[in-house]
Amino acid sequence: MILKVMICADLSKELSKKVVYEACKKLCEIGIQPLIEKQYESALIVDSVVFGDSDKLINECDMFMTIGGDGTILKWGQKAASFDKPLLGINTGRLGFMTAIESNELDLLSRLATGEYSISRRMLIDVIYEGHGTYTVINDVVFNKCRYSKLPEFSVSVEGYEVTNIRADGIIFSTPSGSTAYSLSAGGPIIFPEAKCIEFTPLCAHSLFGRPMIFSSDQELAVSFTAYENSGVSISIDGNDDMDFYEGETIRIRKSEQQLSLIDINGSSFYKAVHNKLMRPLK
Repeated sequence: MILKVMICADLSKELSKKVVYEACKKLCEIGIQPLIEKQYESALIVDSVVFGDSDKLINECDMFMTIGGDGTILKWGQKAASFDKPLLGINTGRLGFMTAIESNELDLLSRLATGEYSISRRMLIDVIYEGHGTYTVINDVVFNKCRYSKLPEFSVSVEGYEVTNIRADGIIFSTPSGSTAYSLSAGGPIIFPEAKCIEFTPLCAHSLFGRPMIFSSDQELAVSFTAYENSGVSISIDGNDDMDFYEGETIRIRKSEQQLSLIDINGSSFYKAVHNKLMRPLK
């Protein structure tokens, strides 16, 4: 049975286009079938590549391969998680913390054919916003005060018990995978990505006691806020467009039934990324 890999990339970027071309050639050499969205058929001429509609390819593929940075993984990771298919990230971005290999390590793709890789299963969280829907989160959900707004007072409860009332520019709830994203910049800890927990990190809290907290993945959190002089709040999920959040409303956060399966083809990719990408200046 031929292994089929759906390649996901922005081919308007020259580096990504070059790596897609090289990756397709490598996959064909080792007997793996590359699949690419039909919209890119005229932009990429490679023998043995199958082009088709996105939905059809998603159903047919055995795994996803993103070529780009962490943003590309966040975009396609939602699909990979919902269809319970593993994802391999190749970095052509600036940081690419969630990616498994760099663009100059394509020889490692041969391990896909031999099965010499492991799967890192990442916990996701669901954000339930009544009247709007349920959103599955790979990295984080961020509550931000609106521009020029006075500081709102955020309330966080766990299963009916109030944990904190805090005035702040905002608050972040992240998955373990998201602990190395915005939460890290806001002073949160690095969490092993296969851990099962929900991280809470305040943003510029007006308090000496505004510190990050770690909640059990078995607990459901509830978030609301009290406005001050008509202060406003918006929420952003995995860096996507903001949605307005209003005083008197409540958003619930809990562990998702879905998970994201990331292919680790290089061995201990997380610790290598921490050492190489966070513990030393970027070039």
